[in-house]
Amino acid sequence: MRKYKNQDENQVLEIYCNCCGKKLKTEKDLVQEGVFPVHMQWGYFSGKDGECHSFDVCEKCYDRWVASFQIPVEKNLQNELL
Repeated sequence: MRKYKNQDENQVLEIYCNCCGKKLKTEKDLVQEGVFPVHMQWGYFSGKDGECHSFDVCEKCYDRWVASFQIPVEKNLQNELL
């Protein structure tokens, strides 16, 4: 969950993990720890047609979540981070 200083300019004030409620460390509008941001626009043939869902998950909750998957997450290593 994100709270903004100015909604029009998307200046992030605070970010919370929607799963555990932890406040994530930010400094000068930059997140200083691992976060999995999700923005999903549901399409046809779902029970949520036309809905947009947004949430943030901290790294600890992400690890716990993906550990429960029947099919593991695909991973690859990038040499450069942008």
